[in-house]
Amino acid sequence: MTVRQDNRLLDAPMVPVGCRQCGARVQVRKSSWQQTSVQWDTEAMDTCLERRAGPDDGRFIACEALRETIAHAALDGHVPVPDDHYGPVATVPETP
Repeated sequence: MTVRQDNRLLDAPMVPVGCRQCGARVQVRKSSWQQTSVQWDTEAMDTCLERRAGPDDGRFIACEALRETIAHAALDGHVPVPDDHYGPVATVPETP
């Protein structure tokens, strides 16, 4: 059986992004404006303030501060977003 190569990372590679609130560094990839993949390593999990403040039962849905950081990075062009005819669907609120 031949394994098919996944070429998605060629079009939209993972790039490092550091949270503007706590500095947790994760790897991020956007395949569209609506879809984001995030890879956490142990150091990022230990650094994230929202992750540390979450429930102790292993559930973690998302970090709002990191979500905003990633949105800003995509809008600024740091995180590439493949051409998508929908474009950005929402603006990111300005942080004081």
